Amino acid sequence: MLVLFETAAGYAIFKVLDEQKLQQVDSLWKEFETPEKANKVVKLKHFEKFQDTTEALAAATALVEGKLGKSLKKILKKVVAKEAHEQLAITDAKLGGVIKDKLNLSCVHSPAVAELMRGIRNQMEGLITGLPPREISAMSLGLAHSLSRYKLKFSPDKVDTMIVQAISLLDDLDKELNNYIMRCREWYGWHFPELGKIITDNLAYCKSVRKIGDRTNVATTDLSDILPEEIEAEVKLAAEISMGTEVSEEDIGNIMHLCDQVIEITDYRAQLYDYLKNRMMAIAPNLTVMVGELVGARLISHAGSLLNLAKHPASTVQILGAEKALFRALKTRRDTPKYGLIYHASLVGQTTAKNKGKISRMLAAKTSLAIRYDALGEDTNAEMGVENRAKLEARLRQLEEKGIRRISGSGKALARADKYQHKRQQKRKRRRKRRPKMRGSEIVVNI
Repeated sequence: MLVLFETAAGYAIFKVLDEQKLQQVDSLWKEFETPEKANKVVKLKHFEKFQDTTEALAAATALVEGKLGKSLKKILKKVVAKEAHEQLAITDAKLGGVIKDKLNLSCVHSPAVAELMRGIRNQMEGLITGLPPREISAMSLGLAHSLSRYKLKFSPDKVDTMIVQAISLLDDLDKELNNYIMRCREWYGWHFPELGKIITDNLAYCKSVRKIGDRTNVATTDLSDILPEEIEAEVKLAAEISMGTEVSEEDIGNIMHLCDQVIEITDYRAQLYDYLKNRMMAIAPNLTVMVGELVGARLISHAGSLLNLAKHPASTVQILGAEKALFRALKTRRDTPKYGLIYHASLVGQTTAKNKGKISRMLAAKTSLAIRYDALGEDTNAEMGVENRAKLEARLRQLEEKGIRRISGSGKALARADKYQHKRQQKRKRRRKRRPKMRGSEIVVNI
C-alpha cells in the first residue's frame, strides 16, 4: 500500500512496509512513538517539493476544493502509476473519488488510514529526509498566511463585509451628528436664540452660523446662497431685536469650529450613503428594491452576512431586530411583535395601522425570496424584486380600498343599516319574557 501525504513543503509518497499493523487501529500510535519505530512501518518513496509559495497555495486550494491539482496529478502519474496494483491511502475521500475517475487508481480512506496519517505527521521530520525543521516551519507559516488571504478575498461570505461596516458607521455618524447639532444650537442659542426658531434645517443652521459669526454681522452678511429670500429678511430683522447675551470672540471661534465639524461630517455621511447605495445594488439588488438600501443593509448587518440572512425563514426576517420584544412577549404570554427592522420599509410606512401587520408579513415573505435569490442565484438583475414589489403594492391598494364602502349601486346592500328599535319596545320585550305564566295552581317562570 502507498500513502499520499500532503505537507506545506510538498507532496510525499510513502510505502507501507507492514500492512498487518494497520489492522490494529487502537495500538497503531505505539508504532510511531520514535522515528526508529516509524521507519519500520513506512518508508519514504518519493518527495516532490514545491518551488515557491504560489505553487503551494495553488496545491492547497485545490485540496480544499477537492480538486486534482497539476502538481499532484504529475506526481501520481510519475510514481504511483508504475505500481497501479497498489492501493493509495489518502486523507480526503472526495479527492480519492476524483483520482479514481481521472487516473483509475484504487484509493483507500478508513479510520486506520487516518491514524496512519496522524502517526506520519507526528514523526514527519524523521521520515522526510533532506528537509530541515526550520524550513518546514517557515513554509507552513507562509502557506497559512497565503491561504487565509485567499479565503478572505474569494469567500462569498465576506463580500458583504463592506456593507456591514458601512451601515454601522452610518448609524454612528447619525448619533454623533445629532449630538453635535444639539450642542451647536444650544451653545449659539445663548447669543442668538431667535435663529434656531427661524432656521429649522440643521445643515443650513450650521452654515449660517459659520458665515454670520457674531450676530452684529448679520446686516452686512449675504445669506442668499444658504437661505431663501424671505427667511434671510426674517433673520436680519430678528438680529436687530435679539434678546441674546454678548459672547467673546473666543466663544464664537469655538462655535464656528463646531459648525465646521458638523458640515464636514454631513458631507461625509452623504458620500457614505451613496457608497452604501451602490454596494447594495451590486450585491443585493432584489433586497434593495423590496425594502430599500438602509433597511436591507441593517438586515444583513443584524444577520452577520447575506448568506446567513438567506438561511432565515420569512417569519424570522419579519421580526428580525425585535428579539427583546419577542422573548418578553413569550415570557409574559402576550401578543408577539408583528415587525422588527422591516417596520422602516416604505411599504409598511405608507400603510394604515390596521394593515401594518398583514403588509409586514407579506413583505417579509417576498423579501426572504429576494434575499435567497441574491445570495444563491447567478443573475445580478432586480427583475424579481420589481415584480414582487408591484404585487405587494397592488395588494396594499386592495386592502386600503376594502375599508371604504360606496353608497351607490351595489354598495347599497353593504351600507344597509339594521332596523331601529326604540328603547321602550326593547324594555317591553324583556318584561314579557320575565312575566310568570299561570297553569292551574302552578307558577311557571321563564328564565
